[in-house]
Amino acid sequence: MSASIEHAAVVRRAPGPTTIPFGPQHPVLPEPLHFDLVLEDEKVVGVVPQVGYIHRGLELLIDKRDFPDYVHVAERICGICSFMHGMGYCESVEGLFATIVPDRARWLRTFWCELERVQSHLLWLGLAADALGFENLFMATWRARELVVDVAEETAGGRVIFGSAIVGGVSRDPDDETLKRCLAAMRDVRAETLRLADVMIREPTVRHRLDGVGTLSHDDAYILGAVGPMLRASGHDYDVRSRNYAAYGEIEWKSVVETAGDSMARALVRIREIEQSFAILDRVVATMPAGPVSVPVRGMPPKGESWVRLEQPRGEVLYYVRSNGTRQLERFRVRTPTFANIPAMVAAFKGSSLADVPTIALTIDPCISCTER
Repeated sequence: MSASIEHAAVVRRAPGPTTIPFGPQHPVLPEPLHFDLVLEDEKVVGVVPQVGYIHRGLELLIDKRDFPDYVHVAERICGICSFMHGMGYCESVEGLFATIVPDRARWLRTFWCELERVQSHLLWLGLAADALGFENLFMATWRARELVVDVAEETAGGRVIFGSAIVGGVSRDPDDETLKRCLAAMRDVRAETLRLADVMIREPTVRHRLDGVGTLSHDDAYILGAVGPMLRASGHDYDVRSRNYAAYGEIEWKSVVETAGDSMARALVRIREIEQSFAILDRVVATMPAGPVSVPVRGMPPKGESWVRLEQPRGEVLYYVRSNGTRQLERFRVRTPTFANIPAMVAAFKGSSLADVPTIALTIDPCISCTER
């Protein structure tokens, strides 16, 4: 063999980084997440996020719909946090009009926000169990979630798209007896959820897959702008509900914080938030004020801009609207928690093994429908 041929053979065998696509279709992923992973053997050394795979152009519709009607578009940004999307849009428009929403409407908004947080976290828990091969836990968790969305249907009118948020308040007013009966019906769900969550976090296989995997340090979480459970799992006590929108300023609650910053810490934050949300629901119903649930909002939105922040199940979300004085707003913009968490997600992937990438992604709980509007 000549020297040149020997050299070519050595070059072909020389080790080096390999780039492979992860997503948008993957057996583990519930969402079309898409990254290019740079690997050295089985270790992730680089991550290039790809954004825009399912972009739908929903924000462009703001100048084609009257401002009261656009709430139906905003709710369809995502089916898992639809009420909060509709509520965030309504609160931003109410800021343009300087509208004061009735107390009962604020309490009902809080009730549906926490109900949505419970069903979202239960959906996540089932998907995480499925990704880990824990099929029984997946089915049991989603069975419990079905009872939660039954309550949403009875009180708000919809199981996925609640359809109860309107500019000026809410469109439905379930009576106090209905709310108390729904809470009583969810007591078994609450107990079953805690039992299932305890099974998951104590399972040795689950702990082996999550403990110390995908760690995001306290400093990196802050520097990279992480939000929601991803931020709080790294030791930061920051929850937008402390801004006291809706009725959160008049109901006792406390942020859920973990310090390890790994995949297990992110799982624990969400599991503990399920119990927290059940407690908030109890307090909301116990202190529900009487009165109207909406005020009329008529006329043209005054020229100007308004923005609000909410705490969705996945973290802080920002809504911005701008009016030019006509029935159609000039601009609507949403910054979703998954978009904010992409840099932190990249940091959590680096240094992990290829086999751990799907489970790390699921503990971040990305929502690409929200991100790519």
